[in-house]
Amino acid sequence: MTNKESQTVEYKQNWRDDCLKAISAFANSDGGNLIIGLDDKGKPSGLKNVKRQLEDIPNTIRNKLGIIPSVERNKKNKKDIIKITVTPCSVPISYNGKYYLRSGSTLQELKGKYLADFLMKKSGITWDDIVEERAGFNETDNDSIEKFKKYAVDRIPSIIKETDNTTLLQKLNLIDDGDLKRAAVLLFGNDPQKFFRQSVVRIGKFLSDTEIQTTDIIKGNLFAQLESALEILRTKYLVSNIQYEGIHRRDILEYPYEALREAIINALIHRDYSGNSQIQIRVYSDKLIIMNEGKLPPEIPVEKLKTNHLSIPKNTLLAKIFYYAGFIESWGHGTIKIVENCIKQGLPEPDFMEENGVMTVVFYKDKWTEENLKKLELNDRQIKAVTYVKEKGGITNREYQNINTVSNKTAYLELSNLVKKDIFKVLGKGKSVSYTLKVTER
Repeated sequence: MTNKESQTVEYKQNWRDDCLKAISAFANSDGGNLIIGLDDKGKPSGLKNVKRQLEDIPNTIRNKLGIIPSVERNKKNKKDIIKITVTPCSVPISYNGKYYLRSGSTLQELKGKYLADFLMKKSGITWDDIVEERAGFNETDNDSIEKFKKYAVDRIPSIIKETDNTTLLQKLNLIDDGDLKRAAVLLFGNDPQKFFRQSVVRIGKFLSDTEIQTTDIIKGNLFAQLESALEILRTKYLVSNIQYEGIHRRDILEYPYEALREAIINALIHRDYSGNSQIQIRVYSDKLIIMNEGKLPPEIPVEKLKTNHLSIPKNTLLAKIFYYAGFIESWGHGTIKIVENCIKQGLPEPDFMEENGVMTVVFYKDKWTEENLKKLELNDRQIKAVTYVKEKGGITNREYQNINTVSNKTAYLELSNLVKKDIFKVLGKGKSVSYTLKVTER
């Protein structure tokens, strides 16, 4: 038995009704053991009337909390203790009308948004599955529903024959007992911001982290937001490179269109709509950032997003409708496709980050920025050489020696390392050897 309190262990010298708070927290968390008869340091204090307590404690727990944990008598240093073993409960357990979770060796009372999220999770429903009582059927947009029917015909062939929109929404599980669910309002509402003011996308062009040149706020339902966000980015914020394949002209956006589309869809369907923040798309000269409030599920740590992983949507109904529309797959491959599209276009892998409940995707325009070069474990001299080549077009061993004040041998070894890392390629032979950036074919 451990001598320290922890996430799953707590000590009490004597039984008090306050112990019920700790038991409820264990039941709402990962379970744990409450040991009666030990002080905070795990030393036995000696219990009295143990036999009676072994009868009273289970009855009190059952009557007050509605659960029946294991209660058994043990010994420590030849003194009686009572061990109460609590297993995780699938339903929320309250103590005197309040809900608690275990966090480390402390108890945390849940309030506000955290309580709402906890109760939804325990009930097995998601935010988008709840009825929006303020919205009537006159709040839906028939044109948006008709567009969806055309999108979804491949995955639901019979949908094109459905002429009654109420029946269609019912079949899609977007109506409960005659009322629209939140998902229906977000997906097909003619003015979702009337009910959820935060459900907008804000795009801004940033000259620096504090200096903003221009801003657009995109409203409407989620399908309209997706379409408008991509169009505004394409026509107002991003540059297209013109290339020709034979006689055919191709306009290639500076960031892959499909990768941006996938990232915006992810933000729309995985964001936490119970929060107050908006989806933000920040466009800088050298990168593009997409941010949305919403934690990843514990089963999917952020480092797993670039590998095969489960698909566990935060808003199950939103994800299901986007799947029917053919906009996403249900295999958790979306983030992998984002990475693949960036690499295919000769750009660096984007970064996925989660911090303080905010999910962020960062696209980089320049593969060889100082930030990305540091990730490749280059030293300052090598980074200086890459910058030099970006300006001059190439570098020789002699030039490397001059700009870094190093020997011929050091220059050769560090230039060879840059070639090995697929950053530089070698031009020429013998004394005419020079190095230039290795460009990925687009």
